[in-house]
Amino acid sequence: MSSRLEQLQEMIKNEPNDSFLNYALALEYAKKNELKKAIEIIEAVINADKNYLGAYYQLGQFYEQINDFKKAITTYNKGIEIAKLQKNNKTLSELNQALFLMEE
Repeated sequence: MSSRLEQLQEMIKNEPNDSFLNYALALEYAKKNELKKAIEIIEAVINADKNYLGAYYQLGQFYEQINDFKKAITTYNKGIEIAKLQKNNKTLSELNQALFLMEE
């Protein structure tokens, strides 16, 4: 049986621009502690689809894990802007909390 990572890689061959599939692929790389690859993929998701809101929180988390706090803050703030535009209060709250915890 193939791994989830392999399954996602296969699915992406047919849908290379699918934001959700690429986001899921990034999470799988992160589970394997391949944060550099995970970050590259999520950055690409955001570059292709600036409104893919969930990616901002996750990318900020990845930046925090590699101690790139400046990029994490920038990412959270950009996500906050988009969450406000989308009127997505749940994600807005999560991004604000992540930013607040960084400032402690």
